[in-house]
Amino acid sequence: ATFKLELSDDLRRQGVNSSFHASSVLRLHVANDDRLFPGRQFHQLAGFNDSPSEWDVDRILAHSGAGSGAAFKVLWKSGDTNWMEFGSVRHLVAFDDYLEAMNI
Repeated sequence: ATFKLELSDDLRRQGVNSSFHASSVLRLHVANDDRLFPGRQFHQLAGFNDSPSEWDVDRILAHSGAGSGAAFKVLWKSGDTNWMEFGSVRHLVAFDDYLEAMNI
């Protein structure tokens, strides 16, 4: 069985497919428990509007390496962290803020 979802215009512009086969990807919805998983409220996630705010980066916490080979530890507004390459963060306001905080 195939299901078709009604998606917002923003999601359609992002290329989200509205048709899904039930056996492959659809699961019962379980509401978020903010006590177990804080920081997963809808307003804390990346926006699907015309101008997302840098995918909701909160700040850069650390770096490793130097120059274009450096990697940066990014804190997202959702509370998650991950390491990203220089080319992926160099355009962010958070990157400029990090360099300023490091006196670079």
